Amino acid sequence: MRLAYLYSRYPVLSQTFCDTEMLALEGLGFPLIVGSIHPPLSSIRHPHAGRLQAPIHYAPPGPILRLWEEKIRAEKRWPEALIATHDQKYGTGVKAATRARNASYFAELFRRNRVDHFHVHFANRAAHTALFLKAMTGIPFSVTAHGQDFMADLGNDDLLREICAAAEFVAVETEYSRGLMVQRCPESADKIHCVYNGMNLDNFSAPTPTAQTAGPVQILSIGRLVTFKGFEYLIEACGQMRERNVQFRCEIIGDGPLRGSLQQRIDDLRLGGLVTLTGALSQDLVLAKLQRCDIFALASTVDDAGASDIFPTVILEAMTSARPVVSTTVAGIPEAVVDRETGLLVPAEESGLFSEALETLCRDSELRARYGSAGRTRVEDHFRVEATVRPLVELFEKQGRAAATTADPATPPRGSRIAYLIDRWPEDGPPSIETELKELQKRNVAVAAFVCEFTGDGRLSAGMKPLALQLEFLPDSMAIEAEWQANRKLVLALEDDRANETARAPVDLFLQQARYAIILRRMLVQRGISHVHATSARALICGVLLKKMLGITLSATIEARPPISRDVIANGLRHAVGGRIADRKLRDSVGDPFVFDRSGSHRVWSRSLHWLKPVIRIDLTRRARFWQEWTDLLAGWTSES
Repeated sequence: MRLAYLYSRYPVLSQTFCDTEMLALEGLGFPLIVGSIHPPLSSIRHPHAGRLQAPIHYAPPGPILRLWEEKIRAEKRWPEALIATHDQKYGTGVKAATRARNASYFAELFRRNRVDHFHVHFANRAAHTALFLKAMTGIPFSVTAHGQDFMADLGNDDLLREICAAAEFVAVETEYSRGLMVQRCPESADKIHCVYNGMNLDNFSAPTPTAQTAGPVQILSIGRLVTFKGFEYLIEACGQMRERNVQFRCEIIGDGPLRGSLQQRIDDLRLGGLVTLTGALSQDLVLAKLQRCDIFALASTVDDAGASDIFPTVILEAMTSARPVVSTTVAGIPEAVVDRETGLLVPAEESGLFSEALETLCRDSELRARYGSAGRTRVEDHFRVEATVRPLVELFEKQGRAAATTADPATPPRGSRIAYLIDRWPEDGPPSIETELKELQKRNVAVAAFVCEFTGDGRLSAGMKPLALQLEFLPDSMAIEAEWQANRKLVLALEDDRANETARAPVDLFLQQARYAIILRRMLVQRGISHVHATSARALICGVLLKKMLGITLSATIEARPPISRDVIANGLRHAVGGRIADRKLRDSVGDPFVFDRSGSHRVWSRSLHWLKPVIRIDLTRRARFWQEWTDLLAGWTSES
């Protein structure tokens, strides 16, 4: 069964449960594809997310998305009636046409990759998009609803009921939330199932007992700085503990819109030396903090819109780390924390009771150790991901046979071992990449063409539009930076390699192309690419780095007036098996196996080019023969790789 996951935004720092679930599915043999409508908002990436084998596909730039919409319309698959119905029923604020446009790209992506079924986390924008994607393709979907998404973010219970009715099944993360969903969607009660979030214990170091020193007790809290996390009540509880001379330090990890007001509250209560707002941290640092703290606290509440924590993953992470938990009786928290067994629970918004619970544990190290040990045992017995993912797997497998028939057999995935690197597109001036890719297509050469930087903010010409739908666009700078930061060891090796070069690319150009290479590295491996062709001097820098990292073969086209020095280009071409050079002096200096590319030169065509043929080995006097011989060269380099 070929599964896809569709997210509104991926990855999100607080949603580690998504990574854990997908990694568990891959471990069970499910091939996955991940689609993200929007890029990440942070460059911080959890280390275990790097183990995910699934390719991550981001929606292309806006002008390209509009081309996918045009294609779907031309194929009579645009859900005009559904869009009109949603505008009428739910108002234009639900942005039905925008959701459909977003769906158009992923509809083609999922069809091309023969996806049998796709799953959506959160019953919000991505789940709404799923309705249009299904209408365009017939591919069935399912949803995991979490809490704030269906209680507040979606903003319409009628739309929620429509999503549930269209989904094959709906997963919720607690029995508490299952009750809420059944209340809202009674007609879909039979397809709503509880699937707990699980913990991968391999991500956690062996638990250590809580500290029993005479120093201050270390209290830790983690979460987005939003109302329903209840941080204001935790801060008030800390103020009350100080008045009772409890020795403690409290650290709050996370960021969000309330940071300013929470810091002001800390200042007003004169807690600056006791309570610290640390900001967001990566998962490895968060887990290290959990290992060193004595108590984990989360004062969850319900905000004015009715949103709340349902089943905070961070509580399970604290229990897995053998830390006692102080929290509230909100929503599904009691399904994780057993009061007076793995921690202490109090009613929400009761800062006095919360303070008393914290003080009890601060003053009793033996109780902290007992609750922490019991919490770890509870996770091992009930919340291992190997166990929690089984109900989801059973639901997927139940849909498998029916879903497999929906994929379009007429559109199999088109494999390619050749990648074209396009530094910027569209870009004026010869050589025309549009012409080149069209000529290769005529000769049945499958090329995966990657655009590093999209520059088409204006209208695309009629000739560019068909090509645009064949190009793959790198994600935005934040996603690229996240990949860069997650591969520091490799980055340092690339920088050291540059330092040892005799002819170095300018540092700004190197850092830009190295970032492209880092993110392309995984994309090329996932597609089985064995040969890379750099279509410009700038792209050559990226191509050389990819060759060094992956051991693939490399060729290049160098334009007539390259923006970098001949020495740097010549140094890069040492790593290439061949290519075309539109600068005659540069071609003469590097020699064979590079050919002089007259079609890319700015000079007037010569009437007597026959004498060049023995030297350049490509007859430039006949265009068709030129492209055929270029195709043959590419095929030869690919077979050698």
